[in-house]
Amino acid sequence: TISSPANAVIGRYNLILQVTSGNKIFSRFLGQFVLLFNPWCPGDDVYMANESERQEYVLNENGIIFVGNAKYIEARGWYYGQFQDHLLNICLTMLDLSLYYRQDAAIDVSRRGDPKYVGRVISSMINGNDNDNGVLLGKWQGSFHSHENPSRWDGSVVILQKWRQDNYKPVQYGQCWVFAGVMCTVLRCLGIPTRLVSNFNSAHDVDRNLSIDKYYDSSGKSLNIGKDSTWDYHVWNESWFIRSDLGASYNGWQVLDATPQEQSK
Repeated sequence: TISSPANAVIGRYNLILQVTSGNKIFSRFLGQFVLLFNPWCPGDDVYMANESERQEYVLNENGIIFVGNAKYIEARGWYYGQFQDHLLNICLTMLDLSLYYRQDAAIDVSRRGDPKYVGRVISSMINGNDNDNGVLLGKWQGSFHSHENPSRWDGSVVILQKWRQDNYKPVQYGQCWVFAGVMCTVLRCLGIPTRLVSNFNSAHDVDRNLSIDKYYDSSGKSLNIGKDSTWDYHVWNESWFIRSDLGASYNGWQVLDATPQEQSK
């Protein structure tokens, strides 16, 4: 029986049997196993007490993503497929390809028992816009004819498999709901309860003054000088885990957004 701490780092482990006999030591490699976050374990930061919620936010491989605009909301089916062949290996490899791992592998691996940290690494790796071998390249304007139009995707599995087959070169192209759908697949695969959130008339406050600024000249003509943006809709993720760094009142659903808009840190 192997009993791991609830906060053990996730990932691949080698299992080795070591036998000491007198002054001789014999070692034998027994195999490899994978440790994941465990929403069924009360001691785990991602523990989710409600079984029906675990069924929905961890085990469900199919979902609906809401897109469109506030007056015409469209429901798109999406296949997460987090338990399909090779998906777990792809998700674990994603952690090892990140800039965090490449900058300091020992520190990166030592933090993989923390869903806050893993969530940030994955949100960075879902998009390839910061040259980190990310999964998807975002594109919102121009022609898509030479690659896949984002509206054609209907699931994560084919995207993640193509990413691996192309030697971890970003798949072209993604937009917010595609980033969110793939991120949901990866986080559920690693054991972190995750859902999608769609917001309509969604705005981005770049200068952080808590308002969306629009500028006009004296004749009422709109001036294109503000950095704030407003979209018909935006889709991001929420993952369920405790916040020991902030206090119990912040436990629960945490916002993660894989769409490249501003660089964090």
